[in-house]
Amino acid sequence: MQTIKASSFSPFHLNLNSTSSFPKITNLYIQQNYENPISCFPSIQSQNAKFKVFTAISPSVSTESETPFDEKTENENQEEKFEWYAEWYPIMPICDLDKRRPHGKKVMGIDVVVWWDKNEKEWKVMDDSCPHRYAPLSEGRIDQWGRLQCVYHGWCFNGAGDCKFIPQAPRDGPPVHMSKRACATVYPSCVQNDILWFWPNSDPLYKDIYLTKRPPYIPELDDSSFSKTFIVRDISYGYELLIENLMDPAHVQYSHYGIMNVPVAPKSVKADREGGRPLDITVTKLDVNVITANQGPGRNTFVPPCVYYSYFAFGGPQGKTSAVSSGTVQEKPSAEKQKKALLVFICIPVSPGHSRIIFASPRNFATWADRIIPRWIFHLGQNLILDSDLYLLHVEERKLKEIGSYNWHKACYVPTKADAIVVAFRRWLNKYAGGQVDWRGKYNGDLPPTPPRKQLLDRYWTHTVNCTSCNLAYKGLNALEVVLQIASIGVIGIVAAAKQGTLSVVARYSLVTIALLCFVASRWLSHFIYKNFHFHDYDHAFR
Repeated sequence: MQTIKASSFSPFHLNLNSTSSFPKITNLYIQQNYENPISCFPSIQSQNAKFKVFTAISPSVSTESETPFDEKTENENQEEKFEWYAEWYPIMPICDLDKRRPHGKKVMGIDVVVWWDKNEKEWKVMDDSCPHRYAPLSEGRIDQWGRLQCVYHGWCFNGAGDCKFIPQAPRDGPPVHMSKRACATVYPSCVQNDILWFWPNSDPLYKDIYLTKRPPYIPELDDSSFSKTFIVRDISYGYELLIENLMDPAHVQYSHYGIMNVPVAPKSVKADREGGRPLDITVTKLDVNVITANQGPGRNTFVPPCVYYSYFAFGGPQGKTSAVSSGTVQEKPSAEKQKKALLVFICIPVSPGHSRIIFASPRNFATWADRIIPRWIFHLGQNLILDSDLYLLHVEERKLKEIGSYNWHKACYVPTKADAIVVAFRRWLNKYAGGQVDWRGKYNGDLPPTPPRKQLLDRYWTHTVNCTSCNLAYKGLNALEVVLQIASIGVIGIVAAAKQGTLSVVARYSLVTIALLCFVASRWLSHFIYKNFHFHDYDHAFR
């Protein structure tokens, strides 16, 4: 039973933990609260953030308003802004990075190359362009001296971005490789929670930014008593829709019907076939640095721009809390171990219409399952969940683009408390963050054209090729398929070549049966590989 419960935390959404929205802002009851909210992650809470409680008070109020915010909000908006380029951004979990080769990634519209500097024993993040003639360094290699080599003309760079060798320069000539113009651009980077992060500003002033400002830290991801399995997937819709979708628990029973375990509604609550029911969600804090919300026993936190997590505990006594001098809240240890689980979503803006998600579901029970079950087995179900609403969100993004970010509150009808966190996120986006990701003029504002559905839902290039576990399984299963095909043909050949009377009737039929089974297994395996590592369409109409 513990195994079944453990596996239920691998999917991406749980009704228990997500949050949703209150109606329009002018119909919110705002109450000053002088106590800090309970947080399971004191290290990532803002220390000087304002604290207000926002509660939706009526399921039937109108969401239409003349302006997104009142005059006071606009004045506050002028004073406090979210700086998109003064934050740490995740790139990849280090478990999916190969130290033998460079990796090309795009974050915030910036093309970067990630590679392992064996001389300094750390990961480096550099601009993915050679200063010579702008060839992508991610297509290069790591040479025998541990330098990053451009595969176009052989220029070599160390971890500091200094050019160490230009093959075309005369050995007895001037040291042209020492020119500043020969240096590659290096970004500050760090590894935290086994995830590689980078600071999107190469100015030398930020070289030691890690000493003064660090990425959001989640202790459970480093706690050996918790399980930890990462999945990374590139998504064909934008950052805003990705965050909004993960904050919405009400869609789980419908978009992911039949593929996710969701809590059964109490008999006293009326629910439809899929299990949809009213949700009581309260946003407890909204400022430039954080959004927090409660839904029953679940607590939800958004730390801009990338981290959204849900925390819940069950079984055993509830831990008592006490405030400490720093203003945060810590949980006192309990005599009886309490079962705890988290859903951690790390959302990365890539470019308009494209985003990337890093997901982990740490828990402190049934942890043995993650140690004996290969990571790619978990990824099969998690990818199916992502696929089941990918197309509709891709289309929805284009409709919302026509409406405009600042018209979202007027265009979208959100009368129930199930949408509380979604409304809060849209308010944060418009009030503090300029309504959308700041691409700094790299794009003209248009979304990319919609590709064919098969290409949109393709898993190979968005996940398999970048996941060390799935890539290894993909190659192994393909090799097994070839082995089964060869075995089938070989056995048939033996039967055909055997002289009359050499094999008994029983042996002949046994060999033919083995050949047939090998053939059927190879065909089934081919279908399994294509369905789980390439393309799996999800038809909502027949669920």
